[in-house]
Amino acid sequence: MGYAEHFSIANIPFGIASRGSHSKPAPVTRLEDTVFFLADLDLPIDPAITQTFSHPTLNALAALPKSNLRHLRATLQTVLTEPGVVSAHGVPLAQVQMHLPVSVGGFTDFSCSTEHLLNASEAMAGVRSLPPAALHFPVGYGARASSVVVSGTPIARPLGQYYAPDDGEEVVFGPSQAMDYELEMGAIVGPPSTLGEPVAIGDADEHIFGVVLLNDWSARDIQKLEMRPLGPLNGKSFGTTMSPWVVTLEALAPFACAPPPKEFEPKPYLQDKKAESTYDVALEVDVSRGGGRATSVCTARQKWMYWTFRDLVAQQTVNGCSLSTGDVLGTGTVSGVGDGHHGCLLELKKAGGVAPVLAGGEPLVWLRDGDEVRLSGYAGAGVGFGECTGVLKPSRALYT
Repeated sequence: MGYAEHFSIANIPFGIASRGSHSKPAPVTRLEDTVFFLADLDLPIDPAITQTFSHPTLNALAALPKSNLRHLRATLQTVLTEPGVVSAHGVPLAQVQMHLPVSVGGFTDFSCSTEHLLNASEAMAGVRSLPPAALHFPVGYGARASSVVVSGTPIARPLGQYYAPDDGEEVVFGPSQAMDYELEMGAIVGPPSTLGEPVAIGDADEHIFGVVLLNDWSARDIQKLEMRPLGPLNGKSFGTTMSPWVVTLEALAPFACAPPPKEFEPKPYLQDKKAESTYDVALEVDVSRGGGRATSVCTARQKWMYWTFRDLVAQQTVNGCSLSTGDVLGTGTVSGVGDGHHGCLLELKKAGGVAPVLAGGEPLVWLRDGDEVRLSGYAGAGVGFGECTGVLKPSRALYT
């Protein structure tokens, strides 16, 4: 699926691609199913911008002031309406290889959905309860930046220790038997912040280069054993898949909306004066098994999330922690009410949860080797994210 309808002139996303004469990865944008290497376009813009077009990641471009990036986007929207430019410099999508768009130095995985937290609590502990902090601020943990990979990269089933499925006390070692996906979105940090200086929530957008889809693959059995007292490590750090196209906040602006009302007034640093501070993005998860037809197993919307991208920037920096260009601030699983709106398989293990049925007639309990998971996201009117895909491979080796 090309998702050409996601990439109209209203979008103008940024990515990193290589092809033929462009054997080295370089910054690109996309219009429908045509890719444009930014260095090929004669753009009437500041040389400070064009010098970033030779870099193998988007980090140098993302670090520029947002005013420069807005000017670049507006210029591209003008230039790419010229048929001569499109025919001279456009490259079919099928002829390029997409790469991880940014060099990720830091990755924080938050949990912005109260529905996910409640469902996961019921599935794992039998009780629907929120962590004490969840309604006060977006809770999160330091995830592993080194295992963030671009869409299409196979993910190996991880090895680890977990409780034996037929014995609640015996701890065994082997390939995870409870593999899961997580439907997430992520904010990519653009201009960095200063160590020791919190970013005001009203300034948060100036530090967000754009937004991507994330599949934060999870080994639930490994995670269950290791989570107390320090939280997930090996159960989550083996692979996170990122979509290749970074969609800017400017492209998402027409789809801005208000987040859910807060149950009580946040502390001042999380009081956002911007009424429409989140975005209405329709998200979907498809799973295919054995090369069969893909089955839609979840639909959800970003606007359901209790905390926003802006909240994540404010929370990450309030203690003086600095943001670096290319950092990823993940939303955590995007979920709603009802089995068809749960952004991971774990939530379906709660009381009364019903597993989706794949095209071949099998219920989707956990992921099997060879299963392909595809996330997609679409805001509307020609602005979407395309797809974020990955295939689960067998474990590389079994050490004893």
